[in-house]
Amino acid sequence: MASLSAAHLGQAKRVVIKIGSALLVDKDSGALRGTWLASMAEDIARLRAGGADVVLVSSGSIALGRGILGLPMTELPLEQSQAAAAAGQIRLARAWEEALAPHGQITAQVLVTLEDSTDRRRYLNSRATLETLLGFDAVPIVNENDTVATDEIRYGDNDRLAAQVAATVGADVLVLLSDVDGLYTANPQDDPGARRFDVVDQITPEIEAMAGDAGSGLSKGGMKTKLMAAKMATSAGCAMAICHGADLYPIKRLEQGGPVTWFTPQLDPHAARKRWISAMKPQGVAVIDEGAAKALRAGNSLLPAGLRAVEGDFGRGDPVSIRCTDGQTLGQGLTRYTAREATAIAGHKSHDIEELLGYPGRAVLIHRDDMAV
Repeated sequence: MASLSAAHLGQAKRVVIKIGSALLVDKDSGALRGTWLASMAEDIARLRAGGADVVLVSSGSIALGRGILGLPMTELPLEQSQAAAAAGQIRLARAWEEALAPHGQITAQVLVTLEDSTDRRRYLNSRATLETLLGFDAVPIVNENDTVATDEIRYGDNDRLAAQVAATVGADVLVLLSDVDGLYTANPQDDPGARRFDVVDQITPEIEAMAGDAGSGLSKGGMKTKLMAAKMATSAGCAMAICHGADLYPIKRLEQGGPVTWFTPQLDPHAARKRWISAMKPQGVAVIDEGAAKALRAGNSLLPAGLRAVEGDFGRGDPVSIRCTDGQTLGQGLTRYTAREATAIAGHKSHDIEELLGYPGRAVLIHRDDMAV
């Protein structure tokens, strides 16, 4: 498929790159692979210079923390894993900061758990933070918050976390840097006749049956989790690539036509998000005036000043129907305020919110990116 190629990455406006522990940390010594990290920083700086936003989903905190705390390179009890993550996360964040600073790149650390994506209020908060960081031209370094995440609130692997981040920020491309150069019909280490897929337009049950488990001692992910990530990313309108990441300058190699499997997006990111919001069951109604309706049709956010009335009992992050005073339903969106808060600030300017509520609030009631009109 011609549209999914090295050129696709070059045209992307927003790219999420997932980097596994085995790429960042030497499996035998537990030391940071400094030369590889420096090459990766050059790759990121080149994408940024081309006008793309870049978000990194980086493993490595537990692997680095093992060395700091003198823990063995074997399976660890939960408490020791979380302790290793706490010690290693500082080193990981510093490593990225030191690698990207010479290229004039600002870094920011974002730690998340599964709850942050399943709870809509937390999801909106995470999304707003990431969008704001990208607006400041920063490179967010995202990782799972292993110090607090237990089984019931864990992603469990950074492939799916990366796909969730890609969906959250509306990325055009997700790149999973792996210890293999794509999806094969069988394990290429066991079957010399295994064939790599160049492009996957649809993830069928037959393709899922070809996936294997993790082969690296430091990696938690396998091809099964990568296919799960591909399903999530492509349904959110994001193209996904699986390519080999252990060599120097892995993104440059991808741009130059290196071996890869591309997964075709089902929609563009904007349309996918709008469809997701439209499919939700509204928990209430925001009644808006004519001026606000005109602004929303022009692609603007809904401000408190345009709100005339509130119906229903909804919380932050809940979907609400947007209705004009003449009874016409204009669309639906995810609210950044509860029904009680929205009622209190209805008809007022954004700079009055803190005085009305007694605490600072967001300037918009429903952001245009969280709205389907």
